[in-house]
Amino acid sequence: MGSYENGNSPAAASREGGVILGVDGGTTSTVCVCLPAAMPPPEAPGSVPVLSRAIAGCSNRNSVGESAALETLEHVMTQALTMASTDHSNVVAVCLSVSGVNHPSDQQKMLDWIRNLFPGDAKFYVENDAVAALASGTMGKLHGCVLIAGTGTIAYGVTEDGKLARAAGAGPVLGDWGSGYGIAAQALTAVIKAHDGRGPQTNLTRAIIRKLEIASPDELIGWTYADPCWARIAALVPVVVSAAEDGDEVANTILRDAVQELADSVVAVVRRLALCGEDGKDQFPLVLVGGVLEGNKKWNISGEVIKCISKVFAGVHAIRPEVEPAIGAALLAWSHLRKESKLENGS
Repeated sequence: MGSYENGNSPAAASREGGVILGVDGGTTSTVCVCLPAAMPPPEAPGSVPVLSRAIAGCSNRNSVGESAALETLEHVMTQALTMASTDHSNVVAVCLSVSGVNHPSDQQKMLDWIRNLFPGDAKFYVENDAVAALASGTMGKLHGCVLIAGTGTIAYGVTEDGKLARAAGAGPVLGDWGSGYGIAAQALTAVIKAHDGRGPQTNLTRAIIRKLEIASPDELIGWTYADPCWARIAALVPVVVSAAEDGDEVANTILRDAVQELADSVVAVVRRLALCGEDGKDQFPLVLVGGVLEGNKKWNISGEVIKCISKVFAGVHAIRPEVEPAIGAALLAWSHLRKESKLENGS
């Protein structure tokens, strides 16, 4: 996960060229790391010299609103700088990689906002959170595809010459059905259908009632709409996985459908960018990120997704990042700085 050294030699980092902030802003949480700008190229994931790491809540403006999202981002960056015993004046670059940034106009709004927070000539880069997730698996190099499946889901790809493509990632209303929210929402729907006679009986009913500490499925409607926070709903995914592992057919169907949705998203991106080569057999990296893709005892969702993709593209090379996306974001900013410096120096 990188070498965490909260507050270790920040003065030295300042003397040697300032610091870089990398921010991974998601629907569940927001993480900011602080790296020394003058660090050498990391030889391995564990060699990344992290000066500090701060964590806060949701910064997806589509989930909590723009004002709350920006407040969270400002707070987490300030906290990371304080923990590293430095301040805004020492920042030379920031990469904000935030869910909900889906259009150039979103990026421009974020750039206009962050420029007012940092004095001097700091460089700023704003990306969707999928970019940092990809960079976390490739150590700052943008090439390949990333599949994020946490509270939400997105498949995002980049070619070596900078072409981009994405699939899904449109939020729960428009159908992130392979996501944690999508899985849990389908489970809640299955419980309601079983209760009123529109669907088969399922052990999800007993499991979810127990988990939520409610008396009957009749109370699910009140529980759901009392606080329709995406992450709150998605937190029920372990209940669905457990029921599936115990043999519940409804839960298994939900997970099988989720696997297919996730695989379809990756296949769409890879095909559009020709990441697999003209004959469809070239190897390409697929970075896997998010709680839904973590391994389970029997139901290995990520493993099943890879099996589905392999049937179409045999060259898929799955990567599980050894550093978190916030470090990926910081490495992106660091890489951009190095490239710009080389261009300025004519090298």
